[in-house]
Amino acid sequence: MKKILLLIYCFLAVYTADAQNYPYQSNVLWVTTPSNTNWLYKLKEEAKVTVSLYEYGVLQDNVEVSYSIGPELMPSEKTGTAMLKNGKAVISLGTMSKPGFKDCRLQVKLNGEEYRHHIKVGFEPEKLTPYTQFPGDFTSFWEKAKEEAANCPMEVTRVFVPAYSSDKVDCYLVKLQAFRKGNFVYGYLTVPKKKGKYPVVFAPPGAGIKSMNPLKDIFYAESGFIRFDMEIHGIRPDLDEATYKEISQAFGSGNNSYLVTGLESRDSYYMKKVYLACVRAIDYLTSLPEWDGKNVIAQGGSQGGALALVTAGLDSRVTACAANHPALSDMAGYKANRAGGYPHLFTRFDGMDTPEKLKTLEYYDVVNFAKLVKVPVFMTWGYNDDVCPPTTSYIVYNTLKSKKEALITPVNEHWISLTTRHQILDWIKENLL
Repeated sequence: MKKILLLIYCFLAVYTADAQNYPYQSNVLWVTTPSNTNWLYKLKEEAKVTVSLYEYGVLQDNVEVSYSIGPELMPSEKTGTAMLKNGKAVISLGTMSKPGFKDCRLQVKLNGEEYRHHIKVGFEPEKLTPYTQFPGDFTSFWEKAKEEAANCPMEVTRVFVPAYSSDKVDCYLVKLQAFRKGNFVYGYLTVPKKKGKYPVVFAPPGAGIKSMNPLKDIFYAESGFIRFDMEIHGIRPDLDEATYKEISQAFGSGNNSYLVTGLESRDSYYMKKVYLACVRAIDYLTSLPEWDGKNVIAQGGSQGGALALVTAGLDSRVTACAANHPALSDMAGYKANRAGGYPHLFTRFDGMDTPEKLKTLEYYDVVNFAKLVKVPVFMTWGYNDDVCPPTTSYIVYNTLKSKKEALITPVNEHWISLTTRHQILDWIKENLL
């Protein structure tokens, strides 16, 4: 039964992911083809996109498409319309004189219904650099914070979870004290049932306050890895959806969001305890008798990708890191008149643009932790992502000085495929000590 549920979950996950570009059960399919097949251009080179539109699988002709074009996540610079002739229209996106991405947003009305699509192309993004500065006392600040957090006793409660266990894997719900006494985080620990010594994978969560399902990554434990999927708020991950929704409404959205709580000071910012809890998770994983004594991998996506990179920068025990479209990256990038990283503090929240908050961000931005990473890193991201824009993923990747590898998936929005998730595991296997 568990395997059937997992197959259904993966099936729905793939369709939900694909839906961000080509809506499942939609009457309309957009096909947008850049003039350069890799979606990349030189500075001052003109970019063009050929647009085709299908309704019920039938190529549309003599249909007017509206478009707006501008830098990624910034106000549009050009608007217009294009008529599909012989099923196609070519739209010029113009060019850019500085590295970055341009976004072409499309809209059409068919039979009274509006349909939208967009496509981004890049202009020498390998030359993008952070706006965020590296504080002179960045390293000493975090070393002191780690020393103080290490004084907190590592109290652990571990309960076997039959629903997520199988003949190959044992699953446990773990409660772990971190940062300060009385401050806890939870997580699901999945361990191969067969006796042996195994690499450990630390997997922090994506953004939000929500339930967790370790089955989606159970293939790690089935492949011979100990995996810890951690939540960061001290909330049991097995609560029902209605309860999580209530909690999220209380401190998970708008100016009540945990992502802006305490941002006035580097010492009071909410994410301080989160970053230090990640180090405590490594303490726990490396204390397990089943650990192989060598390999510690940090892996995650979005906020989880950010926390994986942060942990790799903070903790020398991490031996490899895999991150897809990391959040919390060059968050102040909007000050440079271009896209900044999730959570988009300057466009989604009020009162963020102050000297105090900008200074705090410097101590929590992923680009500054990336400068400390010394282990192999795998990253993957898409160009059409508006949540964690490609501008900031490139900035993180460009900042890394360790051995690194990138899988670029231009069409992707804020998702990766099941195939890519397995490719990440393959990369991890190739980079074991």
